[in-house]
Amino acid sequence: MGKLTDSQVKSAKPSDKDYKLYDGEGLYILVKANSKKYWRLKYRFGGKEKVLALGVYPKISLAQARQATLKEKAKIIEGIDPSQERKLKKLTANLSNNNTFASIADEFIEKKMQNMSKVHLDRTTRAINRDLKPDIGTRPISEITAPELLAILRKVEERGAIETAHRIKQVAGQIFRYAIATGRAERDISADLKGALASPEKNHFAAIVEPKEVAKLMVAINDYKGTAVVSAALKLSPLLFCRPGELRHLEWKEVNFEEGRIELPAEKMKIKEPLIIPLSKQAISILKALEPLTSNGRYVFPSARGKSRPMSDNAVRTALRTLGYDNNTMTTHGFRAMARTLLDEVLGFRVEYIEQQLGHSVKDHNGRAYNRTKHLNERANMMQVWADYLEKISSDKQE
Repeated sequence: MGKLTDSQVKSAKPSDKDYKLYDGEGLYILVKANSKKYWRLKYRFGGKEKVLALGVYPKISLAQARQATLKEKAKIIEGIDPSQERKLKKLTANLSNNNTFASIADEFIEKKMQNMSKVHLDRTTRAINRDLKPDIGTRPISEITAPELLAILRKVEERGAIETAHRIKQVAGQIFRYAIATGRAERDISADLKGALASPEKNHFAAIVEPKEVAKLMVAINDYKGTAVVSAALKLSPLLFCRPGELRHLEWKEVNFEEGRIELPAEKMKIKEPLIIPLSKQAISILKALEPLTSNGRYVFPSARGKSRPMSDNAVRTALRTLGYDNNTMTTHGFRAMARTLLDEVLGFRVEYIEQQLGHSVKDHNGRAYNRTKHLNERANMMQVWADYLEKISSDKQE
């Protein structure tokens, strides 16, 4: 090399047509009619003549262009086609941009989930957006490790959503397997977490938590033809999702229509803390209809044997059996698990709102127990959204 000098390259003027100034070893500078100057390397590979772009002058100097030429020539000697190598690098870079967990998760939703029910699609999308993307969304999926995924699932466990943690792990596994099938990951790391999560509590209270089955249950409850008292208790069970004993022992003095809420004293609560249950419009309607029938006594749901004592603990259970739901399918206590699952996974409410409304002991970030009015506005909104949701899915089921 050495046929060109810096001054020749610098002083090369544009002409009516593009022209080339050769330096040697296939290196030349292309002088364009618009005054732009481009370094090019002409070489032969596999019996074919090819041209490789080496950069723009003066950003790439003559000395740098010569160095690049030596580097590319060395590749040719080793049997590497520089043009093909560059194409592969570009392709790899493009794939890398589409190789993040977030982009693959979005693609998985678009390609594999569109035939699923809206509820299932929404629940899966929410799990991805709320729990997975914030921590690993920008990470190349092939670089994500099992401990990283476990750390995410531990956060879900810590908020008391054990079953949700298991479901998120399942969703993550589906995304990793999709990435494997499309050539962007080699293995499903979620499989490494078998046995790492806490086991869901053995629930002795059967509960229906799948939206389709909940819709069927609500239709059946709405069509129940029992006594007014039992019918009202049955219809309020999913709306209030308090403990069955709290519902049975509910007294009219604890129902505050003016404030739109039920106020349970501490002595009636398992955690010995008072609880406010905001009333949805639907719940108020049921109670208002019952008021002329039982408000002359102490209990909202008096026993059929006398108003001096509350309704039997078997009353709602027997009603469920009449509707075809035995103790292995749905129990009175199961309405709590039903609400807990769907409020979190389908409607997306914050777990502390749900747990406080369930009458569980919930503490703030300083370790202090929330008082009974904490998040009251948010919980009131949640209870109305919950009632509207149950009403909608039962109405959709009947259409």
